Amino acid sequence: MKTLVINTGSSSIKYQLFHMPEGEVLCAGLIEKIGEETGHIKHKKEVNGKIEELNAELPILNHEAGMEKLAELLTDSNYGVLENTDEVELVGHRVVHGGEAFSKTRIITEEVKKTIDELSNLAPLHNPPNLIGINMAEKVFTKAQQIAVFDTAFHQTLPEQAYRYAIPNSFYTENGIRVYGFHGTSHRYITKQAAKLLSKPLESTSIISIHLGNGASMAAVKNGQSIDTSLGMTPLPGLVMGTRSGDIDPAIIFYLNEELGMPIKKIKNLLNKDSGMKGLTGNNDLRQITEDAENGDKEAQLALEIYTYRIKKYIGSYLAVIG
Repeated sequence: MKTLVINTGSSSIKYQLFHMPEGEVLCAGLIEKIGEETGHIKHKKEVNGKIEELNAELPILNHEAGMEKLAELLTDSNYGVLENTDEVELVGHRVVHGGEAFSKTRIITEEVKKTIDELSNLAPLHNPPNLIGINMAEKVFTKAQQIAVFDTAFHQTLPEQAYRYAIPNSFYTENGIRVYGFHGTSHRYITKQAAKLLSKPLESTSIISIHLGNGASMAAVKNGQSIDTSLGMTPLPGLVMGTRSGDIDPAIIFYLNEELGMPIKKIKNLLNKDSGMKGLTGNNDLRQITEDAENGDKEAQLALEIYTYRIKKYIGSYLAVIG
């Protein structure tokens, strides 16, 4: 069965086409800078052990145009792997926020799409483009069943004492303010692979899972289920990340606003896009930071110490939580 996996971002579409259940990757690519003056396409497939790659720059007006370009690439006489799009039997979509509504993968229906849209207030940068990707894929891959995989679903097993914040109850009951956690597909995969490598049943596997990248998070997994995680209602808290601050004293926000006169919008941008490793070194590429540290750069060395110290703190706390 040919299965297409799509991750639709605010200005990009990442994709991989698999032959299942073998898990063979037929092709993969990235369509980015959607809506900008010049878009970029990177598409590759393997033929007889040799990688054939296409790189192109061209205007991509919107996500619909991007999805149509994806269909063209999959069926291209030189770079494609399909005769037509009807060969795709299943399309899997990464959806960032499933709230409390979705604790597992779901077949996409109109009701599911409606709920994803309603949850956009919890992930305004992610759920809307995810939904656009679903709608466009339904138009292009008309014979395929559409599936939604939620980043938050794996963490729906968190106990209430782990996901509730110590603020008035009404903010949870009326506004849904709680820990949701993210990177759930990654933490679930890590847990399953760990159980396999340890030759243990999943329900007997307890690990600390660490997802590191420009965005980063950790999860305490007990008996195969997530019981705590470092990201919260949003992907901002927890570990030091590429451009996100991770955990800070919440009152710093008041200080920045009231004492330094910084508008809330600017503070939001600061903590999400100009903090973390970028804030500490001016660079969010960990490869470059590591190289700079090895060459004696004091800021880079300190940044790595802060980065690893935060990870150590979470490992210690999660050991205690798992028991």
